[in-house]
Amino acid sequence: MPVTRRNRKSEEEKPPISTIDLDKIKELIKLMEDHELTAFELEDAGFKVRLEKGGSQEQVAAPIAAPEPASEKIVAEDTEQITSPMVGTFYKSPSPDADAFIKVGDAVDEETVVCIIEAMKVMNQIKAEKSGVIQRILVDDASSVEFGQGLFVIA
Repeated sequence: MPVTRRNRKSEEEKPPISTIDLDKIKELIKLMEDHELTAFELEDAGFKVRLEKGGSQEQVAAPIAAPEPASEKIVAEDTEQITSPMVGTFYKSPSPDADAFIKVGDAVDEETVVCIIEAMKVMNQIKAEKSGVIQRILVDDASSVEFGQGLFVIA
């Protein structure tokens, strides 16, 4: 009877076959949902899994709460800017606890107070000096402004 030799070395070098634990994957998916994660990757003892949300999922844009950067140039012909008449610090409300003088969508006229600019420790109420509807606020609250800098866009 002939003797056959097995190639034991090649059998030993094969990586162990890991079984996929579907319950563990379901737990990972629930973890992603609970914490609103869009991607998750786990590697453990030679087993690696990567989960990603997306694809055909509908995306909803959230409203932008922060004002646009002051350096942005307005190109629409039917809009105007309310500009700063002085150098100082821009405040959107009369005090930190108070509501803003105006918000996007408010109608203003020449006499409407739109903000305060503090200059040399004096609080100066700034009036719109134009009529229209506020389209954008171009400056962050409590930020420094320059003479002639755009504060609001009205149409």
